[in-house]
Amino acid sequence: MQREDVKARHAEGVVFDTHVIANPANTREWIVFFKKGAGRSFFLVGDSEEVESFAHLDDLIDELKALGIKGAEIHF
Repeated sequence: MQREDVKARHAEGVVFDTHVIANPANTREWIVFFKKGAGRSFFLVGDSEEVESFAHLDDLIDELKALGIKGAEIHF
């Protein structure tokens, strides 16, 4: 799900369970995983539809704040 979609759905009141997990392709990076009801889930993706990864957890937290996400579960 792209950033604009996350912001729009959040503004509509749609609630996601937000999870921060280590990137399986590079465990030194972090990715964002959104869970929604009925077994649906999404990754945060960029304009090229590729999963966004973050080298620093602080940068990822700043991104979540910018998206309006107030809480996330972090998995080490």
